[in-house]
Amino acid sequence: MSRRKCRQIKIGNIKIGGDAPILVQSMTNTRTNDTKSTVSQIKRLELVGCDLVRVAVPNEEAAAALPIIKKKIDIPLVADIHFDYKLALAALDAGVDKIRINPGNIGDEKRIKAIIDKAKERNVPIRIGVNAGSLHKKYRGFKGGMSEALVNSALEYVDFLENLDFYDYIISVKASSVLTTIEAYELIADKVSCPLHIGVTEAGTLLSGSVKSAIGIGMLLKEGIGDTIRVSLTADPIKEVEVGFKILCALGLRNVGPDIISCPTCGRCEVDLIALAKEVENRLFGFKNPIKVAVMGCVVNGPGEAREADVGIAAGKKEGLLFIKGKPIRKVPEEDLIDALFELISDFEGVN
Repeated sequence: MSRRKCRQIKIGNIKIGGDAPILVQSMTNTRTNDTKSTVSQIKRLELVGCDLVRVAVPNEEAAAALPIIKKKIDIPLVADIHFDYKLALAALDAGVDKIRINPGNIGDEKRIKAIIDKAKERNVPIRIGVNAGSLHKKYRGFKGGMSEALVNSALEYVDFLENLDFYDYIISVKASSVLTTIEAYELIADKVSCPLHIGVTEAGTLLSGSVKSAIGIGMLLKEGIGDTIRVSLTADPIKEVEVGFKILCALGLRNVGPDIISCPTCGRCEVDLIALAKEVENRLFGFKNPIKVAVMGCVVNGPGEAREADVGIAAGKKEGLLFIKGKPIRKVPEEDLIDALFELISDFEGVN
């Protein structure tokens, strides 16, 4: 698929846009001033591949914690600012790698200009995050509809930034509606040359939020739109990263870690395939190589699907078949099936 062309921006030790990989980010849900908990959560996010992380900065205590957090993590740190422009200035002085502001709730242009001047001085990029739920009041009830309101609001701030000779910015135009989000990004994609951060905001719980995000983010990525993504979930931030990577991997845009192929079960199953697949998934946590693993419940789909995988199993009654690249290796008793599968996986990891 062809990717939208945009200029590249540096955030800490990574690059966004241009020919850089599409990056996955998340946001901590700890109290930022609780540095121990916040750093611990960020370390967990790093383990599952998170490329950059955002923390809330709602008060001076949170801003004061930023230098401590920054020193203890390995991925770029983004400060999320609302309402109080002085917190943005404090975050920039604290050494964050990027700040995210929603100009609609920051206040007058003098305050926004103060943030931009400080960001320029510190050589720190800004994400202008325009959300349907917090548009400036003048865009509420916009005659062109919500998607056009989001875009017009964003473009107003783009003009403001560029009039101040500031170009290290990223734009997002999010809504909780999948269709509104898609329409907004499609509208803005050809109107700006900056990187775009995409996602469906306030998408919901793990199941509903993952579905909405997969549709919204997936459709935009298929159109070549998007340089960073966040899967917004009412769930552990770890899940946001895991779902984000699964979306990218499904589209062939990132090749990170194992991919499990498993059948949906039916009356032919002679084993508890749901438990079997879940155990394989859990034991694969932390594996880095992009191995494709098939976990099949019977011989109808098993051999054929396993042919598409690097390694796999097809379970039968009290035993199962092991496969490598679709070729049967041997039969294994049911109780030894997973251990035997992971012996093959370990061999594959060693080769790679």
